[in-house]
Amino acid sequence: MSLKEIQVRPVASFEETRYRELMQSYHYLGDLPKISETLWYIATLNDEWVALLTFSAAALKCAARDQWIGWSYRHQYDRLKLVANNSRFLILPQWHLPNLGSRTLSLCEKRIQNDWLGRFSHPLLLMETFVDPQRYHGTVYKAANWQCLGRTKGFRRTRQGYSPVAQSPKMVFVRPLHPDAQSLLSRPFLDPLYCNGVPKMMLTADQMRSLPDFFTDIPDPRTTQGRRHRLATVLAIAAGATLCGMRGYKAISDWAKNLGPKARERFRCRYEKGVFIVPSESSIRNVLIRVDPGHLDRVLQRWNDLYADIDESLAIDGKTMCNAIDKHGRQTHIMSVIGHQSKICHTQKKSAHCR
Repeated sequence: MSLKEIQVRPVASFEETRYRELMQSYHYLGDLPKISETLWYIATLNDEWVALLTFSAAALKCAARDQWIGWSYRHQYDRLKLVANNSRFLILPQWHLPNLGSRTLSLCEKRIQNDWLGRFSHPLLLMETFVDPQRYHGTVYKAANWQCLGRTKGFRRTRQGYSPVAQSPKMVFVRPLHPDAQSLLSRPFLDPLYCNGVPKMMLTADQMRSLPDFFTDIPDPRTTQGRRHRLATVLAIAAGATLCGMRGYKAISDWAKNLGPKARERFRCRYEKGVFIVPSESSIRNVLIRVDPGHLDRVLQRWNDLYADIDESLAIDGKTMCNAIDKHGRQTHIMSVIGHQSKICHTQKKSAHCR
């Protein structure tokens, strides 16, 4: 039986139930549902399923990977979409043949660029994966020319952020999908080919600590009964999430839920039973629809002034708000000034012109 006959393709919609059942039955970590950008692959040999692979969104933080890339924390969050995580790789029990794993990985590598671009409308530059050394040695990845960068610190993602105690460190492997992947990901200005979506940034610890201070003087529009979280904390988290590219109440809430214990403490979240609690989506929405937008604008301008000096150059961008028509029938236009280094919107000017 020749391994040259192995084929790799995405899972069809009618095959997803079988795929998940096999992954749940035979992978030691069980099934992983589709979250955000995810592709499922199957490897077949003479129409028989021999291996299953899941590629999903990259890990938010990984010191070994981030040091290898050499990117700035300000660029990292916006560029994680260019990295795919091989979060599951399962060779079915009856198909443990020599070189089958490395062959399957190589076939995935050849097609994932086009598949990802077609499904999610942006390319990839790098693949990553994490191997538990207590179970495996990463032999399959080494045979497929993946590079081992070291080990993680052993902290695990939880619903509260990250586990307080380091557990089993994982081996970190990467495989570039472009000869200059490392350089492209780390350069100050991203090639337009890889730009996608709105500008984003990463917040430093000092910026997180400073944000709540700016909101302390804003009048609280809530009744006393509805003040479970400090107004400054809710507004600081909403501002931080927006600076990091989140749009909409759900996205802001999800961003808040993913904050680690240290980040939650910096935002001065409520401390209850040994855990820092972030405001819920409804709490964030209720504050944002009630607070005076003029107060918010002035506060954010002051925060911008404090951190604007890191920008060596500015970009000016204009947009027409298609459905924003004033009472005179004039269409609204917004011009923004955005810092190249910080990705901060320093100011916006709104105007209206006749249609």
